Amino acid sequence: MRALLFTTGSPFARAVRVVLSELGLDYERHEEITTPSADERAAATPTLQVPTFWDGDQTLWESGTIVEYLLATYRNRPITEPPLAMGAFRPDNEWQDKLTFSTIQTFGNSATIISQMKWSGIDAANNAHMKRSADRLTHILGWLESQLDGTTGGFIPDCVSMQDIFLAAHVRFVQARPLGIDLDLQQYPKLAELLVRLDDRNSFKTNPVWWWEPGVVGYQPDGTPIFEDGNT
Repeated sequence: MRALLFTTGSPFARAVRVVLSELGLDYERHEEITTPSADERAAATPTLQVPTFWDGDQTLWESGTIVEYLLATYRNRPITEPPLAMGAFRPDNEWQDKLTFSTIQTFGNSATIISQMKWSGIDAANNAHMKRSADRLTHILGWLESQLDGTTGGFIPDCVSMQDIFLAAHVRFVQARPLGIDLDLQQYPKLAELLVRLDDRNSFKTNPVWWWEPGVVGYQPDGTPIFEDGNT
């Protein structure tokens, strides 16, 4: 039995769901629109964070660990072009691949902190720490742009990598939410081209961008939020 516990708007969970789709794996969806109590969440993971993934007797949390496990465990994949990477990191480029991934996850962590703080009444424009987090996004995008060789590939040549998928999930998360942050992707043409190509994959289309703010009680099939007053 495979199952995934996740919060609806999480870009980390979206990346895991995209990989599950890329692998053609069925799983039970345990979906939460908002975060439950600490005690309820602790029943699934000691970090009090999701996603959490169950695969038989194996329980995993932290999105990168989950995807690394999926890539290593499920070697047979549906035919796609370009194909999904066979592993998380290349043996001959392990540390650079790990550095790229950790930098992308830092982008995602900063973005989700900004989002959470905004709905707590703290805006990035009026708080030094939040402004530093917003500035970090731009610096990371600039560095990631420099890591791409051209506009036809991703971070690992000739495939779609974990790095590509998580970056797309995080960037589209920022763009979808009303955070007051303009990533200005025109400055990063190689990244922009990569994201457009990923948007066109079935795994991304079937796992659309969702975002949450107070009052959201559900979503349209295309990911448009539904508010408790009935508006969309």
